[in-house]
Amino acid sequence: MTVNCEITGAGIKVRWLDARDVDVLARQAREAVAQARQSRGCRDFVVAADPIEPDRVNVYEEWESEEALLTFRGGGPGEDLTSSIVRADVSRHVVASSGPP
Repeated sequence: MTVNCEITGAGIKVRWLDARDVDVLARQAREAVAQARQSRGCRDFVVAADPIEPDRVNVYEEWESEEALLTFRGGGPGEDLTSSIVRADVSRHVVASSGPP
């Protein structure tokens, strides 16, 4: 079954100053993940430590619309998180349709 709708997704790869902070961040992100998943228009939201690169965290977001994404995002992460970020690679995707492989 193919679903035709516009889905906005974001993939974010984040590098941290200290690899030991990655597990701490993943635990602290639990609240943000719960808030996102309860937000209107959120289809999925995951923050996970990378299993191979110790200083990397992967963030995956899937939203029903650009508006839903921007409403949740607001001004972005606070200074407490951004001060530890070495590099963030952000990709935004808009999908017109999806279905089984």
